[in-house]
Amino acid sequence: MPLRRLAPAGVEVLVKEEAGNPTGSFKARGLSLAVNRARELGAPGVELASAGNAALALTAFAAAAGLPARIAVPEDTPATVRRRCLAHGAEVIVGGRTLVEAAGRLAAAASGGEPFWNLSTLREPYRVEGKKTMGLELAEQLGWELPEWIVYPTGGGTGIVGMHKAFDELERLGLLPPGGRRPRFVVVQMAGCAPIVRAFEAGAESAEPWAEPKTNVWGLRVPKALGDFLILRALRETGGTAVAVDETALAGWTARAAREEGMLVGPEGAACLAALHQLAAAGTVKPGERVVVFQTGHPASYA
Repeated sequence: MPLRRLAPAGVEVLVKEEAGNPTGSFKARGLSLAVNRARELGAPGVELASAGNAALALTAFAAAAGLPARIAVPEDTPATVRRRCLAHGAEVIVGGRTLVEAAGRLAAAASGGEPFWNLSTLREPYRVEGKKTMGLELAEQLGWELPEWIVYPTGGGTGIVGMHKAFDELERLGLLPPGGRRPRFVVVQMAGCAPIVRAFEAGAESAEPWAEPKTNVWGLRVPKALGDFLILRALRETGGTAVAVDETALAGWTARAAREEGMLVGPEGAACLAALHQLAAAGTVKPGERVVVFQTGHPASYA
């Protein structure tokens, strides 16, 4: 996916535009591999609980692979998402206010039917391997010289885990210099659901579940990431940080990206732009540094 350079603003900002992936988001990277590997290994079907983009990716790739698919989504998932999943022939279960509740409905449905393979975040290894391609692609696009910062919207955090793994492997292959610069990861979450931010600030090795998630950015409404300890480890090993963004900041950054850059960004992408602004204002990100911001999904999927 392309890198788009933003207008000069003290730091060098490159936006990794993931909306051009099949199904409109970065979820295609991990689920394309996970679904096809499941088919190769003889899965009778595939399933997961999702806030939206992962459901779109799973159902599309399952249809292409000839596999039955079952998804569970929270009640406020956009009707557009549900319709697209149904169009791919998937079984769609709607239930609960949160992803955790939707997952519970999925488990209940699965117990009485086909034992489909669960491809939810970090419950199998192949989604990480697919998301790892973001790090491989980024390194190649930048001539094997990695940026100082990667700003990444974090729900389940598979992308951070995958990219951290990718950079380790590139160094072992000799494509990155031994002990060379590694990007500092920035976890971006919403103030109404920020379990990784809270754990990072507390110096904890894992995150406690967020009691009552309150955000309309459903890709970031994950109260407990299964791989929280891996995300926190990646932050500390790279000297990174974690930022919570207020919901009210998103509309302004969405409008600014459209007006000044001609870019249509999803709410997670807007959250990352807001987080970068906070980090630059605080002096954490310094003038002259190169920052890659991940814009992870097309806004049309949120309508």
